[in-house]
Amino acid sequence: MSAMCFVMKCGGSTLAALPDSFFQDLKGLQDEAIIPVIVHGGGPAISDTLGKLGIETEFVGGLRKTNEAVLDVVEMVLSGQINKEIVRKIQLSGARALGLSGVDGKLIQAVPVANANEVGLVGDVTHVNAELIQGVVKMGYMPVIAPVGLGADGGQRYNINADTAAGAVASHLGVERMIVVTDVPGIMRVVDGEKRVLPSVTVNEIDEMINSGEIYGGMIPKVRAAVQCIQGKVREVIIVNGAEPEVLSRVIKGAEIGTRIVK
Repeated sequence: MSAMCFVMKCGGSTLAALPDSFFQDLKGLQDEAIIPVIVHGGGPAISDTLGKLGIETEFVGGLRKTNEAVLDVVEMVLSGQINKEIVRKIQLSGARALGLSGVDGKLIQAVPVANANEVGLVGDVTHVNAELIQGVVKMGYMPVIAPVGLGADGGQRYNINADTAAGAVASHLGVERMIVVTDVPGIMRVVDGEKRVLPSVTVNEIDEMINSGEIYGGMIPKVRAAVQCIQGKVREVIIVNGAEPEVLSRVIKGAEIGTRIVK
């Protein structure tokens, strides 16, 4: 994989709220032949649609309990509504994007997670069709990937956690570093009574900070999510706030911004 490709993970609701300048920055990177591979989530929108349809949903250890009825909605919202909304927003900036889900071209293959008896049709990624992503990138398009996977038989769909999917995509592409775009400036720590962004932190330190209560509330899932991206060949994940000006190009060019989480 050429060095001119990086993987970016973003929640669907976060992406929808990002300013136009973020997408201009994406276009600028594409113009320099640095092509982002985007993996997005969409949890809140899925919950919202399930609610409208009167389908109950519950979470077990952060994973949505998934049956075929829930999967229909996951696919409709993730691969349909959110994926195409992101593609539209990117194209409005003048950049070129191509929306895919893990179903297309058997992009993401999956097996049931270990606790499938509790959560149902949730998948762990076993294979990513990296050639397909590389082909799209070579054509000059940004792949925008919805994390729905397929079983080896090609018939069964699986709901895949977006962070797990992003880490797997990065690892199969051979990318060592990935960027997680959120609505926070990084992992915060109180130093001398002042909240500051930690420039760098290890996975072990994160566990300690969660146990000690330094990382708390809504930050816990964000940080745990970023840690889930560190798998296979991925050595580090950078958490940044997408609303900061030119955040992606600054990270790519080595600026000290956000929090680096290292193995």
